Amino acid sequence: MQNWTIDFRSDTVTKPTPGMHEAMLHAAVGDDVFGEDPSINALESKTAELFGMQAALFCPSGTMTNQIAIKCHTQPGDEIICDENSHIYQYEGGGIAFNSLCSVKLLAGDYGRITAQQIESAVQPDDVHRPISRLVSLENTSNRGGGSCYDFSQIQAIRTVCNKHQLGLHLDGARLWNALIAKNESALQYGQVFDSISVCLSKSLGCPVGSVLVGSTSFIKKARRIRKVFGGGMRQAGFLAAAGIYALDHHLERLKTDHLHAKTLESTLTGLPYVKKVLPVETNIVIFELQDGLSAPALVSQLKEKGILAYAIAPNRVRLVTHLDISLPMIEKTTEELKKVNYAAGY
Repeated sequence: MQNWTIDFRSDTVTKPTPGMHEAMLHAAVGDDVFGEDPSINALESKTAELFGMQAALFCPSGTMTNQIAIKCHTQPGDEIICDENSHIYQYEGGGIAFNSLCSVKLLAGDYGRITAQQIESAVQPDDVHRPISRLVSLENTSNRGGGSCYDFSQIQAIRTVCNKHQLGLHLDGARLWNALIAKNESALQYGQVFDSISVCLSKSLGCPVGSVLVGSTSFIKKARRIRKVFGGGMRQAGFLAAAGIYALDHHLERLKTDHLHAKTLESTLTGLPYVKKVLPVETNIVIFELQDGLSAPALVSQLKEKGILAYAIAPNRVRLVTHLDISLPMIEKTTEELKKVNYAAGY
């Protein structure tokens, strides 16, 4: 046990399970740019069907699916409305400006969740001095919000505002699978209200690579062309798609275990003297803030010496993410080490 490396940095660090390896090994493949990879075609059809949407597109990453969607929805000079902590703004390399030549209206949400009222107030007037409000992008769950989830009624209210102002509605659903399990919701519900949805296979579901963008037939036709321009066309990528199919069949219900592990960490951290607060834990992300004067990078360094890898998401905040490679004994070991942290000298 002492030789373990317990990696909480992200749910992207997982390795394929034996069953996933087998599925990849035996995948039927072809040239996807020609539309001839049967495994990719099957994954795209399966994902579209889950959401009750017409079509889907397999891409290397969630950043690519998000950026493709934004470019599909907008014209240069348009404006995207989103939370100030959104992944599309914080972690996609300025792609909104670089790829789509659009500006961003940032809203201060509640742990990454914005409201219909905020969006209503943010819509630009018809004025030549202002950009044109064109797209609303939500993130569920919210990464920087500590894995927070929208209530579906909030999303429905946002859809009403979008309809009123003829705005597109996109979902960055990198960890939507976690939200569906935590809130006992269905993918079909989401397919009914969003114009486009990006879902990751390489986070919650444990695949080595890949995300899927879903939407209407015409939307995905346009998205496929943009994927090619972005350099995202792949050839015999069915080996990767087979991992996605396996994950959708076998790794959804087990997300409950990740959520339980995160709640255990939350319970431990809440009682520690060096922790100022823990963001509410709903899914598999635990973000905690340290007492004034304490350093998150220094704490991360101290935990690393114990074989526990964490991520300093801010100078005074640490993030832990549970996933399928985190076992109950690892959680128990981590809680023990968290209780032993030496914080007396500010790390």
